[in-house]
Amino acid sequence: MPAMTPDDLRKFVETEFPQAADSGFLIEHLDDTSIRARLPIRHQHLRPGGTVAGPTLMWMTDFSFYMLLLGRLGPVAHAVTTNLNINFMRKPEPADVLAEGRLMKLGRSLAVGDVTLWSDGKKDPVAHATVTYSIPP
Repeated sequence: MPAMTPDDLRKFVETEFPQAADSGFLIEHLDDTSIRARLPIRHQHLRPGGTVAGPTLMWMTDFSFYMLLLGRLGPVAHAVTTNLNINFMRKPEPADVLAEGRLMKLGRSLAVGDVTLWSDGKKDPVAHATVTYSIPP
């Protein structure tokens, strides 16, 4: 059972991470080891050519895993990314980005997982990443 619900996480973000509070980020599913999230794509997320920009995909990856980790541990605001390795696999459509993340290992000081991203309505992923977070003592 998660330590924080999607509603708890939304309130946490509004208080501790207000710059992300108006992003439109939405948690569609959350349990102890997985998350499914959505980011509505806005004009500022697009790059020339009408595709979602790489930094937006990296942010979605990182933020989704952060929410998964906090959902599991509770409000550990100072957990930080120590590694994020992303592979861009195909051009993302200018549509909502969906993320599915898994917590693969949770230790005392590190958490490791992966996140796969899709363009809404498409079956093939646009990116896949592995993520490691440092958990403060």
